[in-house]
Amino acid sequence: MSKERTLMVVDDSMVFRNRIARLAVDGRLKGLRVVAHAGDGLQAIEQARLHRPDFVTMDLTMPRMEGGEALAALRTILPDSRVLVVSALADRATALKALTRGAHGFLHKPFTEEQLIESLRELMA
Repeated sequence: MSKERTLMVVDDSMVFRNRIARLAVDGRLKGLRVVAHAGDGLQAIEQARLHRPDFVTMDLTMPRMEGGEALAALRTILPDSRVLVVSALADRATALKALTRGAHGFLHKPFTEEQLIESLRELMA
C-alpha cells in the first residue's frame, strides 16, 4: 500500500480553493488528501507549519501576503514539499519568477479539470 500524501490549497478565492480540493481527491489521484486550505500567504505559512503538506497549490495574487513572498517562505519551512503555482497571471516573466522562487510547476487560470489533474500528477511524480 502506498503512503498517503497530503496537499494544502492556497488561494484567496474560496471557489478556486474548493474546486482544486474537490478535483484533487476525486479518485483520479490515488493517495492524495487535502489537509489544509489558506486564503492568503500568512495563513499558508501558519497552515504549512501545522500540517507539513507534501504538496501545495499556490495562487500569486492574494491579500496580506502575496503568493510569491509566501512561496519563498514555504521553501524554508517545507524544503521537501513541491509547489504548483495556480495563477491568472499568465506572462512568461511571472511563471519564471515563480519557478526561481521554488515552484515546481505553473498552471494558468482558468484551467480545465484535466489540466489540473495532469499538473498535480506531474507535481506528485
